[in-house]
Amino acid sequence: MADEQLINWHDFQQVAAEAGAKARPFFTARVFAKLQQADVYGRVSIMHFFNYVMRKVWLHQTRIGLSLYDCTGQGYLREGDLENYITELIPTLPQLDGLERSFHSFYVCTAVRKFFFFLDPMRTGKVKIQDILACSFLDDLLELRDEELSKEMQKQNWFSATSALRVYGQYLNLDRDHNGMLSKHELSGYGTGTLTDVFLDRVFQECLTYEGEMDYKTYLDFVLALENRKEPQAMQYLFRILDLRHRGYLDVFALNFFFRAIQNQMRQHGQEPISFCDVKDEVFDMVKPADSLKITLQDLVACGQGDTVITILIDLNGFWMYENREAQVSEQAEAASS
Repeated sequence: MADEQLINWHDFQQVAAEAGAKARPFFTARVFAKLQQADVYGRVSIMHFFNYVMRKVWLHQTRIGLSLYDCTGQGYLREGDLENYITELIPTLPQLDGLERSFHSFYVCTAVRKFFFFLDPMRTGKVKIQDILACSFLDDLLELRDEELSKEMQKQNWFSATSALRVYGQYLNLDRDHNGMLSKHELSGYGTGTLTDVFLDRVFQECLTYEGEMDYKTYLDFVLALENRKEPQAMQYLFRILDLRHRGYLDVFALNFFFRAIQNQMRQHGQEPISFCDVKDEVFDMVKPADSLKITLQDLVACGQGDTVITILIDLNGFWMYENREAQVSEQAEAASS
């Protein structure tokens, strides 16, 4: 903080007196107090104040911009509304300049799915403008205005051209018969190719398909769930697939149903299957559900290890990594010390 320019309350008030009427709402005691950072003289960073004002102005402008697409005037955007907003935003984002126009519709679909997957988990078909502004997704999207954005940042940003092309490229690679849809057999090649048949069967039972095949939009939900397993919305998606009998909880029967497929995969790879009883006990120990015989979605989210529980039930590679976690930690420690 030594190199930062700071301002005290008295000077802050003086600037407020000089500022125009539009700026004065930002020069309040509440704002000054909010920006306090334990300076011994009670001063605040001028740069932090500037960033705060810029953020507030940006939010106000963005709210107005989004509201223009709110056809019903009720504070919500439907899928088509958000598609129109992002379509018209593309030319303003330099990082997307290299995208072929023929890819724009797929890019828009990819971007919109993230908003709806996380902000509309109940699948109502609309999201609140207030929720769009409160989440970080618009920040990620508008980060693409930065022409100097690093490749690493682009890889981590779902909305970047790099990320959208990666996801769409994976979809095309899985689509072996080139009919624009994915069968269960084609989807089985996703990731490391070690998702169980039983899990994939349930995906196709629970998710929207067309004559037994999955389109790109449904695939995007699938990818968002598996790439964000720690998030409550992803757990909700995956829990619905694991909840065989739609009872709102997983019992020993459901755990055994899914883990048998892991055991079968282990046999196919010449490995000795792990005992289900051992895994069941570990799962219940990790989750510590309110009811000792039933695991609810709330239990999975609250325990902080819900993603691990889901992974060891649906993915052989994920289960193997969990089983060998201690050996991996030892190897990493040895590598770091050598």
